Amino acid sequence: MRFDFATAARILFGEGRSLEVSSLAARMGRRALVATGSTPSRAEPLIETLARAGLGPVVFCAQGEPTTETAADGARLARESGCDVVVGFGGGSAVDAAKAVAALLANGGEIEDYLEVIGHGRRLTLPSAPLIAVPTTAGTGAEVTSNAVLRSDRHRVKVSLRSPLMLPRAAVVDPLLTRSMPPEVTAATGGDALTQLVEAFVSNAASPMTDGICREGIARAARSLRRAFEDGSDGAAREDMSLASLLGGMALSNARLGAAHGFAGPIGGSFRAPHGAVCARLLPFVMEGNLAALRRRDPDSPSLRRYEEAARILTGRPDARPEDGVDWIHALCVSLKLPALRTYGIGDADVPSIVAKTTLSSSTKGNPIALTEEELTTILTGAL
Repeated sequence: MRFDFATAARILFGEGRSLEVSSLAARMGRRALVATGSTPSRAEPLIETLARAGLGPVVFCAQGEPTTETAADGARLARESGCDVVVGFGGGSAVDAAKAVAALLANGGEIEDYLEVIGHGRRLTLPSAPLIAVPTTAGTGAEVTSNAVLRSDRHRVKVSLRSPLMLPRAAVVDPLLTRSMPPEVTAATGGDALTQLVEAFVSNAASPMTDGICREGIARAARSLRRAFEDGSDGAAREDMSLASLLGGMALSNARLGAAHGFAGPIGGSFRAPHGAVCARLLPFVMEGNLAALRRRDPDSPSLRRYEEAARILTGRPDARPEDGVDWIHALCVSLKLPALRTYGIGDADVPSIVAKTTLSSSTKGNPIALTEEELTTILTGAL
């Protein structure tokens, strides 16, 4: 048995922990760049505490999903402003932007130098500038992952800036910050968290460490995602989903993902579609496709047993079969009002291109079995 496990250097979890960010930042640097999402006003209390701590915060608004240009602009602003510590405050997009900025701030060069697939693929050689990740959604787990997902508008694809040197110095997870999420954002981000946990649990790189993390995360998401969607003020449900998201990020960083996320990259690069909603919509169809392929070509795969265990956790039934888990996810998508992929303008004519790009995705390489183009096409067509 051999495996590695890495995560953020320090994790602070619990209601009110975001109040500790300024004291953490003051120990890491002298001036802070604060990367926020599309509503920077939400970060005003944090910005004020950083200012009182003498850190002269500089605000960088990373609107929408971060692009390669976003990362380059943020790094340029950080250098010009003399920032030596970065705080990412917002959803997964804001945190990913902050991670990319921190990496470029320390390593220099152009963003294209380091990107997978569309760039030169150079390795980062220096640890990122000190980074504190403060998520305000419960979905991506980006606060504990070692990559930043960026969209390239020119190439119409999402790619990753990836290195173990990019792990945040601290992840501060405060469930109170997630209570203002509207239901549709709760559904999309929570669907992403659950997809990450299920895909990491059955991936070809799972380990005893990630197994335990995934079991805990799946159980919490199963009991609380619907509750958080129906009542955003449910503190216990919000806490469960914040922890499920954190655990999902830890799991995917160390066990990889699968075809649902493999599809989500090229879809997100070409269509304005919420990443988490796309992943959740694809998940039951990927599960069905994987189960059929495993039974045909690898009937002794441990992933079949993992799918059965996941079904038992999701449904709460000790006699659940893998197909019961698939049905449970289908029903969840209906409850969360997650739409079919055609809603985002994806049509039959787009399928061959998306499938071709999916086969090249690093996430697809973590799938429990290599799927043929025909199998991938069947999965995507079902989710349309």
